[in-house]
Amino acid sequence: MGITSKEINSSFSKQVSGTHGGQWINRCFSCGACSGACPVSQAIPDFDPRKIIHMIRMGLKDRLLSSDLLWYCSRCRACVPVCPQNVGFADIMRALRNIAVQEDYIDEQELKDKGKIAWVEGDKCVSCLTCVRVCPWAIPKMNAQGVASINPQKCRACGICVGECPAQAIQLNVAEDEVLLAACGTE
Repeated sequence: MGITSKEINSSFSKQVSGTHGGQWINRCFSCGACSGACPVSQAIPDFDPRKIIHMIRMGLKDRLLSSDLLWYCSRCRACVPVCPQNVGFADIMRALRNIAVQEDYIDEQELKDKGKIAWVEGDKCVSCLTCVRVCPWAIPKMNAQGVASINPQKCRACGICVGECPAQAIQLNVAEDEVLLAACGTE
């Protein structure tokens, strides 16, 4: 698939480097250590951290932010300790996801459909605070009505709150990348 000049956004790399988590992108010298350590790239060949960084530098904003690639990163951070330049690819992915949400490349319903955020069915929530206590990232909060709520920009879709909710008020769809990863393990 070729690249046209219409697709190139020359300010995209600067936008990413100016976003929290993306500030170290210019340290990357494309050694590929992150790609070699990434368990997702082993199972899903289209997901390649080095190629994603290259797409940012090329200015392929629309192509990257509208792609499912952003949502395949499991945020396991296996890429972080192997990087000789301390680029923090997992943080760059978080920055890209935030840009995609802020600029409406994806909406909350699509994130739910993709299995990338959990949500609370308010009418089932019994205000027990279990989700608030078990979330390692302190993402669920109680709203003014005393019902748990989950910030879609912060949710990591780990499923801990879903599994622990005694009222089964928290939902999380199965992610497409999890299906792909599971299929790779059965071959």
